[in-house]
Amino acid sequence: MDQVRERIRTLNDELRRNLPNGHAVMTTGIAALGPEAVARIIKTIAVYDDFCHANDPYGEHDFGSFEADGAVIFFKIDYYDRALTGHSPDPSDPSVTERVITIMLADEY
Repeated sequence: MDQVRERIRTLNDELRRNLPNGHAVMTTGIAALGPEAVARIIKTIAVYDDFCHANDPYGEHDFGSFEADGAVIFFKIDYYDRALTGHSPDPSDPSVTERVITIMLADEY
């Protein structure tokens, strides 16, 4: 794996493990599961390690899927410029990139 991709993966793992330190968005479907379920989902995302070629073909740890409370949950990390107005010019550089993780029900995708 090249160094840029490895750096992106490291930054994505840091966001997943420390959601309060970054930007996180949840859909209304996730919120409707209730605060206890949301807390369990956030903890699952923090320890998620089921990355494979099928769900992580570039090795960036930017997508995951799992079951919780009888629902299939997706999370996806996207890379924006610091103003959150467009795509980041360099996702491996945190000085120009804001990571945003979106947590959703699979059927909301």
